Amino acid sequence: MNIEEIISSGLLELYAIGMTSPGETVLVENALKDHPEVRQELKKIEMSLESFARVNSMEPSPSVKDKILAQVSKAEKIDVTGIIGGNSRPAPQPAEKNLYRIPSYFKYAAAASLILLIGSLVLNYSYYNKYQQANEQLQAAQNKIDQNQQANLAMKNELNVMSDKNAMPIVLNGTPQAPDALAKIYWMKNTGEVYVDPTHLPAAPEGKQYQLWAIIDGKPVDGGMITTKNGIYHIQKMKSFGHADAFAITLEKAGGNPTPQGEMFVMAKI
Repeated sequence: MNIEEIISSGLLELYAIGMTSPGETVLVENALKDHPEVRQELKKIEMSLESFARVNSMEPSPSVKDKILAQVSKAEKIDVTGIIGGNSRPAPQPAEKNLYRIPSYFKYAAAASLILLIGSLVLNYSYYNKYQQANEQLQAAQNKIDQNQQANLAMKNELNVMSDKNAMPIVLNGTPQAPDALAKIYWMKNTGEVYVDPTHLPAAPEGKQYQLWAIIDGKPVDGGMITTKNGIYHIQKMKSFGHADAFAITLEKAGGNPTPQGEMFVMAKI
């Protein structure tokens, strides 16, 4: 949770009234320590709560003062009857002061107001968390939809390439160094465009990448780097060639080389 979320979520209000969980308390206190704007916002909240308490406090009626003074005066009177009669006896201890108390319904009203305030803060924070969770779930669903759309588009492009009437399929078989490897070239006879399907090549090690070569007049010509992402290989367009004697794929460093340096995995003569 970033600073803006801490300020806007209602978490500071819950912290001010002591209703945060231990984890939330640590989160708020770390933010207070590192961010002046959070301290300033908490100060505003505390001042607002203090104002709320003052506004909702109940002033006793004027008659309360008279009752309190009467009770105090009565409690402080000393019985001197024994002294007048000649019999001295210890003066009685002052009676317990019976102070007038504010009616309980005033306290209940103030408590109810505070409970409503706390309930509102808790409810707001709960809704904020639910909103955040729903937003994250929505984003995850949208990402999944985007991935599916990309996969569907890639599949559609592959089908278009494979079904093109001008496509000449060429199977590249594994070399003795990699007998189980296999790849396929789709060479468009009308445009010279070349597409490669590397689906059955072994996974490229970290820092390595497959590179396509067209063998023209006995010399290898760079046909482009084969893109792989997360171990998923799709049919992809490479460099175009008007003619070629053969095609081969080698495993090179990431980014490729101007001439073949790595091990050849597959090859096919035209």
